[in-house]
Amino acid sequence: MSLTGFTRTRVTPDHALLTPDTFVRAPLPGWINTACIVHIAPELGARFKMYTVEMQPGGTGEMTLLDIQRFAYVLEGELTLEVGGARHPLRPHHYAYLPANTPHRFLAQSPSRMVIFDKPYQALAGAEVPGLVLGHEPDIPSSPLMGDEALQVRLLLPDNFSFDMAVNTMTFAPGAHLSLVETHVMEHGLLFLQGGGVYRLSDAWYTVQAGDVIWMASYCPQWFGALGKTPSKYLIYKDVNRHSLELLF
Repeated sequence: MSLTGFTRTRVTPDHALLTPDTFVRAPLPGWINTACIVHIAPELGARFKMYTVEMQPGGTGEMTLLDIQRFAYVLEGELTLEVGGARHPLRPHHYAYLPANTPHRFLAQSPSRMVIFDKPYQALAGAEVPGLVLGHEPDIPSSPLMGDEALQVRLLLPDNFSFDMAVNTMTFAPGAHLSLVETHVMEHGLLFLQGGGVYRLSDAWYTVQAGDVIWMASYCPQWFGALGKTPSKYLIYKDVNRHSLELLF
């Protein structure tokens, strides 16, 4: 409980830092016995939705919208994903990509938390529609970012033109940092999983730590440097593989 009105949360036209002390829980259609925390949404200016679900045992989650693809990453607990007539057990660091218009249901076996990315799917002429993807993040091979062994990236979705979104984890050794201030057309949604450091967003500098959420709009200058004695790690979403001109029609 804040008695001072102080928070690290800040919302601007091209970025937002959202900290757990300001999270508000509310129900969302499709989620039963589940509290939802909407972090990033079109109301903020984003072209996707990012939220955390906190599920009670027996809680369920289904898609209630057409043409929306979903990526779910398990943070805590044990769940079952029912899709295509099969049941898949999910535990921390497991994830699932559900193509648009794929009937599915998450069922919590214990108190569970997931972070969800929902986005309208943009079809591409000549590219196959993506299929179901299931994975376990620690089992995905990592690679150094731009040759820097202190900064390891895991690609959680296939890198091909069927997909119009990418979700990765990035792990920074203590003291590691991005090699440049990035400014690009993609927008980001980011959840800090462990550690922390300093994030530059536009012309502002923020201390960040596990549990924080960041939204970065297109062309927002961005840079991160890890601090502390243990590795820092975050989960990051971006839009990929499409012409932004399609958004004008």
